[in-house]
Amino acid sequence: MFLRNFPAFGQIPFLLLFSSFLTLSSACSGGNCQVLESCSAANDCAPGLYCGTCPAANRRQPVCTRGQANMPASIVSGLPFNKYTWLVTHNAFSNVNAPQLPGVQRITFYNQEDTVTNQLRNGVRGLMLDMYDFADDGPAINTLKEVEAFLTANPSEVVTIIIEDYVHAPKGLTRLFANAGLEKYWFPVSKMPKKGEDWPTVNDMVQQNHRLLVFTSDASKEEAEGVAYQWRYMVENESGDPGMKQGSCPNRKESKKLNSKGASLFLMNYFPSLPVADEACKENSSPLADMAGTCYKEAGNRMPNFVAVNFYMRSDGPGVFDILDRMNGQSLCSCSTVLACQPGSPAGFVKTYQNQLKVLRLPHLSAEAFQDLCSYPDLLQLPIIQISY
Repeated sequence: MFLRNFPAFGQIPFLLLFSSFLTLSSACSGGNCQVLESCSAANDCAPGLYCGTCPAANRRQPVCTRGQANMPASIVSGLPFNKYTWLVTHNAFSNVNAPQLPGVQRITFYNQEDTVTNQLRNGVRGLMLDMYDFADDGPAINTLKEVEAFLTANPSEVVTIIIEDYVHAPKGLTRLFANAGLEKYWFPVSKMPKKGEDWPTVNDMVQQNHRLLVFTSDASKEEAEGVAYQWRYMVENESGDPGMKQGSCPNRKESKKLNSKGASLFLMNYFPSLPVADEACKENSSPLADMAGTCYKEAGNRMPNFVAVNFYMRSDGPGVFDILDRMNGQSLCSCSTVLACQPGSPAGFVKTYQNQLKVLRLPHLSAEAFQDLCSYPDLLQLPIIQISY
């Protein structure tokens, strides 16, 4: 099988509050530098950060930039899979730093800068792949073996693969996944909600070992091979340049409307038709946050479950990782960031603060008022253990 990439033609009144970040002038080094603090080398930055610039956003001085996602299901557990927002890499296989494979002519744009293995380690949980017929499973088997190795080494993680499918060989897809050793993790189509119902909880998916979701753009593959037809389960906005027009979030022509109740997953694309690495740092920052708000409203106040980007590591500092934290915070505990949610608690709880002695329950508090409490916990000045609504 051959993976190949061609151009994709085809304000949440942001209850998510974005903090102002300032670059600190004081020197730091030795792995102590935090987000947006100046750095001169990668090892200056704290774990999970890297040293980078963003000339496209007029940030030419190297600063520490986020490079890893927080896993929302490890903070707020026990919820259906479709209640979370996950990071997706567009054309995840298309790594500008990958060596040329013998016998493979590469006709492609590059959309990422590291291996699928590193993407998964950094918190990517969805991979968009283009697949074509190729002799002996071709380069695709290598990508899928990376997924298999990650799932084996991380038994509580769930990965989604979304295939732009040009494979015509009979049983070609299922044979490929079997050869990669991924059948044992396959989430069966028969158990997927087909009328917009909630998915099983992430905990249940892990317990059942149904930790790999695979979707195809070819409707015939569902009956023929048991590979889920993407637009039966998922709505999706336009990809490429049409999906980056600020203030607009149209659905892809193959997809139901974004506010449809007939599909329980929502994929938000945000990447240009022609990927340019130097521009991605700007794209993956405030413009992405603005588009998330636009798409949230277009989908009927529904948060995307997947956010697909190019060059996911590039940003002007907090980047896509911070945006995901804020999206999950809004969904999971109505707070400005998922880090404010109470670890291990069901939805609707804010993190425990020091010297707090009792529970404050606010069943009639509006979402807007609750958001204010979450954003400014120091204003509460109450002896509380946690807040619920």
